Amino acid sequence: MRICNTIEDMRAASRAARRGGKRLGLVPTMGALHEGHLSLVRAAKASCDAVAASIFVNPTQFGPAEDLAKYPRSFNRDRELLEQEGVELLFAPSVEEMYPAGAVTWVTVEGLSGKLDGRSRPGHFRGVTTVVAKLFHIVEPDAAFFGQKDAAQVAIVRRMVRDLNFPVEIVACPIVREPDGLAMSSRNAYLDEQQRKQALVLHGSLLRVKKFWDAGERRAANLVVVGCEEIAAEKSVRLDYFEIVDPDSLDAVERVAEGALVAVAAFVGTTRLIDNTVLLKPSH
Repeated sequence: MRICNTIEDMRAASRAARRGGKRLGLVPTMGALHEGHLSLVRAAKASCDAVAASIFVNPTQFGPAEDLAKYPRSFNRDRELLEQEGVELLFAPSVEEMYPAGAVTWVTVEGLSGKLDGRSRPGHFRGVTTVVAKLFHIVEPDAAFFGQKDAAQVAIVRRMVRDLNFPVEIVACPIVREPDGLAMSSRNAYLDEQQRKQALVLHGSLLRVKKFWDAGERRAANLVVVGCEEIAAEKSVRLDYFEIVDPDSLDAVERVAEGALVAVAAFVGTTRLIDNTVLLKPSH
Protein backbone atom coordinates (compact mmCIF):
# COMPACT_ATOMS: atom_id res chain seq x y z
CA MET A 1 0.00 0.00 0.00
CA ARG A 2 1.32 3.38 -1.00
CA ILE A 3 0.90 6.17 1.57
CA CYS A 4 0.65 9.71 0.21
CA ASN A 5 0.93 12.72 2.53
CA THR A 6 0.86 15.45 -0.12
CA ILE A 7 -1.82 16.42 -2.63
CA GLU A 8 0.70 16.27 -5.47
CA ASP A 9 1.77 12.73 -4.56
CA MET A 10 -1.85 11.55 -4.19
CA ARG A 11 -2.86 13.06 -7.53
CA ALA A 12 -0.01 11.28 -9.30
CA ALA A 13 -0.75 7.95 -7.56
CA SER A 14 -4.48 8.02 -8.26
CA ARG A 15 -3.95 8.99 -11.91
CA ALA A 16 -1.59 6.03 -12.27
CA ALA A 17 -4.19 3.76 -10.63
CA ARG A 18 -6.86 4.89 -13.12
CA ARG A 19 -4.69 4.38 -16.21
CA GLY A 20 -6.10 2.14 -18.87
CA GLY A 21 -9.69 2.80 -17.85
CA LYS A 22 -9.38 1.19 -14.43
CA ARG A 23 -12.17 2.07 -11.99
CA LEU A 24 -10.91 3.71 -8.79
CA GLY A 25 -12.96 3.66 -5.58
CA LEU A 26 -12.47 6.06 -2.66
CA VAL A 27 -13.35 5.45 0.99
CA PRO A 28 -13.02 8.77 2.87
CA THR A 29 -12.53 8.33 6.64
CA MET A 30 -11.42 10.22 9.73
CA GLY A 31 -9.54 7.14 10.97
CA ALA A 32 -10.33 5.26 14.21
CA LEU A 33 -11.49 2.54 11.83
CA HIS A 34 -14.01 -0.14 12.75
CA GLU A 35 -15.91 -2.87 10.94
CA GLY A 36 -18.27 -0.25 9.44
CA HIS A 37 -15.38 1.41 7.61
CA LEU A 38 -13.96 -1.93 6.52
CA SER A 39 -17.35 -2.89 5.04
CA LEU A 40 -17.03 0.21 2.82
CA VAL A 41 -13.56 -0.91 1.73
CA ARG A 42 -14.93 -4.36 0.84
CA ALA A 43 -17.78 -2.84 -1.15
CA ALA A 44 -15.24 -0.71 -3.02
CA LYS A 45 -13.02 -3.75 -3.67
CA ALA A 46 -16.01 -5.64 -5.05
CA SER A 47 -16.90 -3.02 -7.67
CA CYS A 48 -13.61 -1.25 -8.46
CA ASP A 49 -10.21 -2.22 -9.89
CA ALA A 50 -8.30 -0.24 -7.26
CA VAL A 51 -9.23 1.29 -3.91
CA ALA A 52 -7.95 4.43 -2.24
CA ALA A 53 -8.77 5.43 1.34
CA SER A 54 -8.20 8.71 3.12
CA ILE A 55 -7.55 9.33 6.81
CA PHE A 56 -8.03 12.95 7.76
CA VAL A 57 -9.62 14.29 10.94
CA ASN A 58 -11.22 17.31 9.32
CA PRO A 59 -11.18 20.28 11.73
CA THR A 60 -13.76 22.31 9.79
CA GLN A 61 -16.60 19.88 10.53
CA PHE A 62 -16.20 20.16 14.32
CA GLY A 63 -17.98 22.93 16.22
CA PRO A 64 -16.14 25.04 18.84
CA ALA A 65 -17.45 22.92 21.73
CA GLU A 66 -17.05 19.55 19.98
CA ASP A 67 -14.57 16.72 20.40
CA LEU A 68 -11.85 17.54 17.80
CA ALA A 69 -8.99 17.38 20.32
CA LYS A 70 -10.11 14.06 21.85
CA TYR A 71 -11.38 12.45 18.63
CA PRO A 72 -9.77 8.97 18.59
CA ARG A 73 -6.65 8.74 16.44
CA SER A 74 -4.95 5.40 15.74
CA PHE A 75 -3.01 5.84 12.51
CA ASN A 76 -0.72 2.80 12.70
CA ARG A 77 -3.57 0.44 13.54
CA ASP A 78 -5.75 1.99 10.82
CA ARG A 79 -2.96 1.64 8.26
CA GLU A 80 -2.54 -2.05 9.08
CA LEU A 81 -6.30 -2.69 8.79
CA LEU A 82 -6.47 -0.98 5.38
CA GLU A 83 -3.41 -2.89 4.18
CA GLN A 84 -4.97 -6.20 5.27
CA GLU A 85 -8.10 -5.34 3.26
CA GLY A 86 -6.03 -4.75 0.13
CA VAL A 87 -6.28 -0.95 -0.14
CA GLU A 88 -3.73 0.23 -2.72
CA LEU A 89 -3.51 3.93 -1.85
CA LEU A 90 -3.80 5.79 1.44
CA PHE A 91 -4.06 9.57 1.49
CA ALA A 92 -3.10 10.93 4.93
CA PRO A 93 -2.53 14.68 4.61
CA SER A 94 -1.83 17.23 7.33
CA VAL A 95 -4.30 20.02 8.11
CA GLU A 96 -1.84 22.49 6.53
CA GLU A 97 -1.79 20.43 3.33
CA MET A 98 -5.59 20.38 3.03
CA TYR A 99 -6.23 23.97 4.16
CA PRO A 100 -3.59 26.40 2.89
CA ALA A 101 -3.06 29.46 5.10
CA GLY A 102 -5.75 32.04 4.52
CA ALA A 103 -8.20 29.61 2.81
CA VAL A 104 -11.65 31.26 2.69
CA THR A 105 -13.53 29.16 0.12
CA TRP A 106 -16.35 26.85 1.22
CA VAL A 107 -18.67 24.42 -0.52
CA THR A 108 -22.14 24.70 1.02
CA VAL A 109 -25.24 22.72 0.08
CA GLU A 110 -27.88 25.29 1.02
CA GLY A 111 -31.02 24.14 2.82
CA LEU A 112 -30.10 20.49 3.26
CA SER A 113 -27.10 21.39 5.43
CA GLY A 114 -29.39 22.87 8.10
CA LYS A 115 -31.46 19.72 8.61
CA LEU A 116 -31.08 16.78 11.02
CA ASP A 117 -27.45 16.87 12.27
CA GLY A 118 -26.93 20.20 10.53
CA ARG A 119 -29.51 21.83 12.78
CA SER A 120 -27.79 20.53 15.92
CA ARG A 121 -24.28 21.17 14.59
CA PRO A 122 -24.26 24.48 12.65
CA GLY A 123 -21.43 24.59 10.11
CA HIS A 124 -20.80 20.84 10.37
CA PHE A 125 -21.96 19.93 6.87
CA ARG A 126 -20.21 22.94 5.34
CA GLY A 127 -16.99 21.40 6.66
CA VAL A 128 -17.98 17.96 5.34
CA THR A 129 -18.89 19.10 1.82
CA THR A 130 -15.81 21.31 1.54
CA VAL A 131 -13.41 18.52 2.48
CA VAL A 132 -15.24 15.89 0.38
CA ALA A 133 -15.16 18.22 -2.66
CA LYS A 134 -11.41 18.66 -2.11
CA LEU A 135 -10.90 14.88 -1.83
CA PHE A 136 -12.86 14.33 -5.05
CA HIS A 137 -10.67 16.90 -6.86
CA ILE A 138 -7.46 15.39 -5.53
CA VAL A 139 -8.24 11.67 -5.90
CA GLU A 140 -10.62 11.87 -8.91
CA PRO A 141 -12.36 8.61 -7.95
CA ASP A 142 -14.96 6.95 -10.17
CA ALA A 143 -16.98 5.95 -7.10
CA ALA A 144 -16.96 7.00 -3.44
CA PHE A 145 -18.30 4.86 -0.60
CA PHE A 146 -20.13 6.23 2.44
CA GLY A 147 -21.97 4.61 5.35
CA GLN A 148 -25.76 4.79 5.59
CA LYS A 149 -25.34 5.55 9.31
CA ASP A 150 -24.56 9.13 8.25
CA ALA A 151 -27.76 9.34 6.19
CA ALA A 152 -27.91 13.15 6.16
CA GLN A 153 -24.29 13.27 5.00
CA VAL A 154 -25.08 10.84 2.17
CA ALA A 155 -28.02 12.99 1.00
CA ILE A 156 -25.96 16.18 1.13
CA VAL A 157 -22.93 14.72 -0.67
CA ARG A 158 -25.22 13.27 -3.36
CA ARG A 159 -26.79 16.70 -3.90
CA MET A 160 -23.36 18.37 -4.08
CA VAL A 161 -22.18 15.83 -6.65
CA ARG A 162 -25.31 16.40 -8.74
CA ASP A 163 -25.27 20.20 -8.49
CA LEU A 164 -21.53 20.58 -9.19
CA ASN A 165 -21.34 17.86 -11.88
CA PHE A 166 -18.71 15.74 -10.15
CA PRO A 167 -18.11 12.59 -12.24
CA VAL A 168 -18.36 10.42 -9.12
CA GLU A 169 -20.85 7.69 -8.28
CA ILE A 170 -21.92 7.91 -4.61
CA VAL A 171 -22.46 4.46 -3.08
CA ALA A 172 -24.21 4.22 0.30
CA CYS A 173 -23.46 1.02 2.21
CA PRO A 174 -25.63 -0.54 4.96
CA ILE A 175 -25.15 0.28 8.64
CA VAL A 176 -22.90 -2.25 10.38
CA ARG A 177 -24.06 -3.10 13.90
CA GLU A 178 -22.62 -4.77 16.98
CA PRO A 179 -24.28 -8.13 17.79
CA ASP A 180 -26.65 -6.34 20.21
CA GLY A 181 -27.74 -3.81 17.56
CA LEU A 182 -25.63 -0.75 18.43
CA ALA A 183 -24.56 1.03 15.25
CA MET A 184 -20.76 0.94 14.94
CA SER A 185 -19.19 4.36 15.46
CA SER A 186 -15.72 5.65 16.32
CA ARG A 187 -17.43 7.61 19.12
CA ASN A 188 -18.60 4.39 20.83
CA ALA A 189 -15.07 4.32 22.29
CA TYR A 190 -16.12 7.17 24.62
CA LEU A 191 -18.86 5.09 26.30
CA ASP A 192 -18.31 3.35 29.62
CA GLU A 193 -19.92 -0.04 30.25
CA GLN A 194 -23.19 1.38 31.59
CA GLN A 195 -23.49 4.01 28.85
CA ARG A 196 -22.81 1.32 26.27
CA LYS A 197 -25.98 -0.49 27.48
CA GLN A 198 -27.98 2.76 27.58
CA ALA A 199 -26.96 3.53 23.99
CA LEU A 200 -28.98 0.53 22.76
CA VAL A 201 -32.12 2.65 23.18
CA LEU A 202 -31.35 4.44 19.88
CA HIS A 203 -31.69 1.24 17.87
CA GLY A 204 -34.58 0.16 20.10
CA SER A 205 -36.52 3.32 19.25
CA LEU A 206 -36.10 2.65 15.53
CA LEU A 207 -37.24 -0.97 15.92
CA ARG A 208 -40.34 0.18 17.80
CA VAL A 209 -41.27 2.65 15.04
CA LYS A 210 -40.73 -0.06 12.43
CA LYS A 211 -43.04 -2.38 14.38
CA PHE A 212 -45.84 0.21 14.46
CA TRP A 213 -45.29 1.05 10.78
CA ASP A 214 -45.41 -2.65 9.86
CA ALA A 215 -48.71 -2.84 11.75
CA GLY A 216 -50.17 -0.12 9.52
CA GLU A 217 -49.51 3.22 11.26
CA ARG A 218 -48.70 5.80 8.57
CA ARG A 219 -48.99 9.13 10.42
CA ALA A 220 -45.50 10.48 11.03
CA ALA A 221 -46.54 12.42 14.14
CA ASN A 222 -47.77 9.22 15.82
CA LEU A 223 -44.65 7.26 14.85
CA VAL A 224 -42.37 10.03 16.15
CA VAL A 225 -44.21 9.90 19.51
CA VAL A 226 -43.62 6.13 19.64
CA GLY A 227 -39.88 6.62 19.02
CA CYS A 228 -39.56 9.48 21.52
CA GLU A 229 -41.35 7.45 24.21
CA GLU A 230 -38.79 4.68 23.83
CA ILE A 231 -35.89 7.15 24.26
CA ALA A 232 -37.61 8.87 27.22
CA ALA A 233 -37.82 5.52 29.04
CA GLU A 234 -33.99 5.52 29.24
CA LYS A 235 -33.66 8.39 31.74
CA SER A 236 -29.92 8.95 31.29
CA VAL A 237 -30.17 9.46 27.50
CA ARG A 238 -30.96 12.97 26.24
CA LEU A 239 -32.74 13.17 22.88
CA ASP A 240 -31.35 15.57 20.28
CA TYR A 241 -33.85 14.83 17.50
CA PHE A 242 -36.20 12.10 16.30
CA GLU A 243 -37.49 12.71 12.79
CA ILE A 244 -39.07 10.90 9.85
CA VAL A 245 -37.98 12.48 6.57
CA ASP A 246 -37.65 12.01 2.84
CA PRO A 247 -34.18 10.43 2.39
CA ASP A 248 -33.19 12.79 -0.46
CA SER A 249 -34.61 16.17 0.59
CA LEU A 250 -34.42 15.48 4.37
CA ASP A 251 -37.80 17.23 4.64
CA ALA A 252 -40.18 15.94 7.30
CA VAL A 253 -43.05 13.83 5.92
CA GLU A 254 -46.62 13.69 7.24
CA ARG A 255 -47.60 10.33 5.73
CA VAL A 256 -44.92 7.68 6.05
CA ALA A 257 -44.52 5.76 2.80
CA GLU A 258 -42.06 2.98 2.09
CA GLY A 259 -38.52 4.32 1.76
CA ALA A 260 -38.92 7.01 4.43
CA LEU A 261 -35.88 7.64 6.65
CA VAL A 262 -36.34 7.43 10.42
CA ALA A 263 -33.41 9.23 12.06
CA VAL A 264 -32.44 9.70 15.69
CA ALA A 265 -29.64 11.51 17.52
CA ALA A 266 -29.15 11.47 21.28
CA PHE A 267 -26.57 12.17 23.96
CA VAL A 268 -25.42 9.25 26.08
CA GLY A 269 -23.45 11.01 28.80
CA THR A 270 -21.57 13.64 26.79
CA THR A 271 -21.31 11.44 23.68
CA ARG A 272 -23.62 12.27 20.79
CA LEU A 273 -24.68 9.19 18.81
CA ILE A 274 -26.81 8.86 15.68
CA ASP A 275 -28.73 6.00 14.11
CA ASN A 276 -31.39 5.55 11.46
CA THR A 277 -33.41 3.08 9.48
CA VAL A 278 -35.13 3.14 6.09
CA LEU A 279 -38.66 1.72 6.31
CA LEU A 280 -39.11 -1.15 3.86
CA LYS A 281 -41.80 -3.78 3.61
CA PRO A 282 -40.51 -7.30 4.19
CA SER A 283 -39.69 -9.01 0.90
CA HIS A 284 -41.33 -12.41 0.60
